[in-house]
Amino acid sequence: MTQNASVRIGEPPCPPPDPAPRPPSFTMPRFAADCHAHAIGPAQVYPFVEDRSYTPPDASIAAYLSVAKTLGLERTVLVQPSMHGIDNRPILGAIESPPDCGIEFRAVAVVAPETSERDYLDLHRRGVRGLRLNLIYHGGHSALDQAFFFAERIKDLGWHLQILCDVSEAKDVIGGLDRLSVPIVFDHFGHLSAAKGIHDPGFRTMLAMVRDGNAWVKISGAYRITRQRFPYEDVRPFAECLIDAASHRLVWGTDWPHTVTSPMPNDGDMVDLFHSWMPDRKTLEMILVENPQRLYQFTPRRDGG
Repeated sequence: MTQNASVRIGEPPCPPPDPAPRPPSFTMPRFAADCHAHAIGPAQVYPFVEDRSYTPPDASIAAYLSVAKTLGLERTVLVQPSMHGIDNRPILGAIESPPDCGIEFRAVAVVAPETSERDYLDLHRRGVRGLRLNLIYHGGHSALDQAFFFAERIKDLGWHLQILCDVSEAKDVIGGLDRLSVPIVFDHFGHLSAAKGIHDPGFRTMLAMVRDGNAWVKISGAYRITRQRFPYEDVRPFAECLIDAASHRLVWGTDWPHTVTSPMPNDGDMVDLFHSWMPDRKTLEMILVENPQRLYQFTPRRDGG
């Protein structure tokens, strides 16, 4: 099964992220993790694949570090974006930033089926902790029938499979993923339109997998599923439903640099939106600190991480 956006190659172009993110209105817990961000380009060094759904501007790790500092983040998971295909060099270079940058990095890569065991071990050494199957955007080069193939190759490394798909369109397939030997992580609330509501069969299937199985969900990228302007109130029921059912299997991410058209969100606003979904500080710390620690194997911290 393959899903791809039906747009012309390389379009539409994306605007850059807001250059002036504001700090959150609350105090971030120590070792808070951004579990979904991207490093993109520079395109002159790492060319984009020709068959892509959109063309973003370069998004350097230096620019991201400035955002992370403003938001109070100390851990980050860089996810391979579709326009780089299986060329993981931008994220691998980024996660090798100097230790004094203030961020501990992990990564989620995209690889070819012929990737060798030696290459997997090298990726693990460099900080990769998962593989992404991108079923929506051109350049992702993935299909759900690859999930079992890749799961067998990564299970001994303690990795997971991260899946970008519209769960409302894949409801007859995703339930079978519970048979995998590795955890599944669904991107961006399951990437279904918020207009379909929390009773959509695909969303309910994903919800059951998170509550009772071995699946996780990223409550990130609210602007990707909404039909409304900020604060995207049509997304709130999805967040609250997931938090009520399985807060121990949720992680959050900025989705920086927000490869969307307009309006471009401010990262401080997005963090405060996430905070508004939290029922209490304990749940906030679970999703920002404890869950990422388990899923991405961040270095344990004696002083609270």
